[in-house]
Amino acid sequence: MSTAAAALRSSIQADVQTKLGPRFDVDFGFRSKLQQDLLPGGIPRGAFTEIYGPPSSGRTTLMFSALAHLTRQPEFCAYIDAADTLCPRSAAEAGVHLPHLLWVRCSGNSEHALKATDLLLQGGGFGMLVLDLTGVSLRDARRISLASWFRLRNAIEKTPTAFVVAEEQLNAASCSAKQIRCRASNPVSRPGLL
Repeated sequence: MSTAAAALRSSIQADVQTKLGPRFDVDFGFRSKLQQDLLPGGIPRGAFTEIYGPPSSGRTTLMFSALAHLTRQPEFCAYIDAADTLCPRSAAEAGVHLPHLLWVRCSGNSEHALKATDLLLQGGGFGMLVLDLTGVSLRDARRISLASWFRLRNAIEKTPTAFVVAEEQLNAASCSAKQIRCRASNPVSRPGLL
């Protein structure tokens, strides 16, 4: 940034702060995006991330890693379980501090899961919010409209919350800021190895 642009920016910031700051008791300063806004696995805060892949591909391990990191901070996280597939014992063994995890069970109803996700994103206050669509039929997952995905993406932007959707195939695609594909690895059999 040139010195003239920096000076103009500083002047505008000071003007806005002196006129509006006392009135609303808010810091109106410019905020720069920090590089350390990434969680384990490269999951960004303030963005919509899709983690997808077949069963046993590592997507749950990746989510649990980020959840464990945040719940040990301690930050509160939410897990919207569309098909009731979360195993609390596995999450705890992966390091997730369960008292800091809100678990919303939706009994296979993806519409209820979407509504719960929308309410929790609008309410804020979570370090990470996971919408787990694994176990939901592909037909039901595809019925979620692009308008719904865009609304969720807009709700998460400019917040410190990481929003993650776990699924077997991409559903939101262009609406998500990042897509992480997990692949199941095939064991290799070589002569001489046990």
